[in-house]
Amino acid sequence: MTEYLLKIEHLQKAYKEVIPLKDVNLTVSPGEIISIIGPSGTGKSTLLRMINRLEDATAGKIYLRDMEITSPDCDISQARQKIGMIFQSFNLFPHLTVAENIMAAPVALKKRPRQEAYDKAKELLASVGLADKTFSYPDELSGGQQQRVAIVRALAMEPQLLLLDEPTSALDPTMTGEVEAVIRKVAGSGVTMMMVTHSMELAQRVSSRILYMDEGGIYEDGTPQEIFSNPKRERTRQFVGQMKVLEINIDSPDFEFYGCNAALESFCRKNEIATSVMHALMILFEETCAQILLPRLKEPKIRWRLEYSVKSEQTMIWLEYNGEPFDIRQSDNDLSLKLIRGLAEIAEYEVREGTERSNRVLLEVRRRPVKQEIQEW
Repeated sequence: MTEYLLKIEHLQKAYKEVIPLKDVNLTVSPGEIISIIGPSGTGKSTLLRMINRLEDATAGKIYLRDMEITSPDCDISQARQKIGMIFQSFNLFPHLTVAENIMAAPVALKKRPRQEAYDKAKELLASVGLADKTFSYPDELSGGQQQRVAIVRALAMEPQLLLLDEPTSALDPTMTGEVEAVIRKVAGSGVTMMMVTHSMELAQRVSSRILYMDEGGIYEDGTPQEIFSNPKRERTRQFVGQMKVLEINIDSPDFEFYGCNAALESFCRKNEIATSVMHALMILFEETCAQILLPRLKEPKIRWRLEYSVKSEQTMIWLEYNGEPFDIRQSDNDLSLKLIRGLAEIAEYEVREGTERSNRVLLEVRRRPVKQEIQEW
């Protein structure tokens, strides 16, 4: 017996000028609640549309249990009866009442008796607080109420898989709260769900699993705790921490120091980083690069990368450089080390053999500088 509900193998979607999905592989078990997050343009909504055969794959396969959805011989109508989809726009039929909107698909596609479909519609509407809207028309409802009706309409078909594409993006905060409450209720009912969302709070509250999409596929896959508290990969960490990034590369001993300082100051002011932190960053840049590393490296390959988290206001520096293994804490430049110690903590040093910049140091910038007589990390 098939253990998975949904299986995706080497899925690709290519348009004329862009390839949003290059190689997607995924297995979804029954009952999982999966939120899909990531920057705009990374193929999140495209993935859902391909699962529901609203778009065709360029390559690869999608299976819903033992049914290959991507097969030319697939009965798309039959497949869609097993997959419910909620869109950003509500897509309700304006000429039908709320009850008629919900009843239409079960009666037409599943051949349910009208009375049975009506009773189910009333039951579902009551479960989302809309029992009094049974005979209303869509234009008589608020946006949040219309989205709740759209969710109920999908659930009326008793889908094996429910897809939600930014279900709260078109709503104001009050209406968003209404819809999120319904989504949390549905998530607790055992329905398998895949939801594209930009709401990190909603993703954390309802999901059993998070997919971060980037670089043409699923860049990182993990539990909400893993993705939001301890992401393993760089782009995920930047995204969930709302990272602002500045990268400075030094490929010559005669690099433009003042130009780099100007870029650093501009970055800090643009992102409203505290002046004290900005001054600390300028000192750290000079001491690590100009005073410690450049005198050691005849042909420098230095990357000084600043990451500032808007969410936590944490500031980190990733310092990568070439040459023999050398931890900057072992420098004989005592003055530079004292300045660095007062402004940052070196969290880690590692050697990455086989890379152009084989030395890497992580510095966590202190929010409050400490006295410079501190001698040890």
